[in-house]
Amino acid sequence: MLDAAKEQDIRADTVLDVNNIEVIYNHVILVLKGVSLAVPKGGITALLGGNGAGKTTTLKAISGLLASERGEVTKGTIKYHGQDIHHADPAETVKRGVVQVMEGRHCFEHLTVEENLLTGAYTRRDGNAAIQADLEMVYGYFPRLRERRKSQAGYTSGGEQQMTAIGRALMSKPETILLDEPSMGLAPQLVEQIFEIVKSINEEQGVTILLAEQNTNVALRFAHYGYILESGRVVMDGPAAELRENPDVKEFYLGMSEEGRKSFRDVRSYRRRKRWLS
Repeated sequence: MLDAAKEQDIRADTVLDVNNIEVIYNHVILVLKGVSLAVPKGGITALLGGNGAGKTTTLKAISGLLASERGEVTKGTIKYHGQDIHHADPAETVKRGVVQVMEGRHCFEHLTVEENLLTGAYTRRDGNAAIQADLEMVYGYFPRLRERRKSQAGYTSGGEQQMTAIGRALMSKPETILLDEPSMGLAPQLVEQIFEIVKSINEEQGVTILLAEQNTNVALRFAHYGYILESGRVVMDGPAAELRENPDVKEFYLGMSEEGRKSFRDVRSYRRRKRWLS
């Protein structure tokens, strides 16, 4: 975690500003209902909530990938460095430095791990030497990928595919990474490893990260600031350290209360008691 002074400096320098957006699919289904968030340069911002809360839709609204699923931003604005991007072509958004790592560890299964990584540098024009240097940087963060670099990505493990997806994003030299559900389907030990690497990338490369994650516990340990979504709305936000200690977050997202860990039977009727839904 950052100390309080550094955290305040990061929050003051907003690189991505999402203001009161609404997203509709198929011209009918309202998914996001006035979502606003600010992502500071150089920090890790967590977008938290259960399945169906709107986390992935928020990331796709930013990256411009909604159109492929018949979705569109119908209200509000999304600005990157003060410029509107919510109607921009996804390729243009990548050129601006915003890259999304999709949930589900999407790789080109028929290509090798190294070929997958090199596809991330497709839009670069800074020469082969710079690309090779960044490839070595990726292998430095993910030594396992160096060992598996000649293997077909489709035959690698889930963890290796997640590493490949993150490494491919790094190869584009991004300023901001939108990281969607990196813990999905991975063993707890591997989740910790992935998050430690994400933290190192953030601190050492200065890459801004907007992280969508259901695993609230691990996300709040690595993030600097967090937003909690429910049913397409932001219901709570604050510094990660404060959210971890918030009684509502402890009870409804971490499975804890003042009496200790709660069972599913104890909390299954929580929707009637959440203060923000009353």
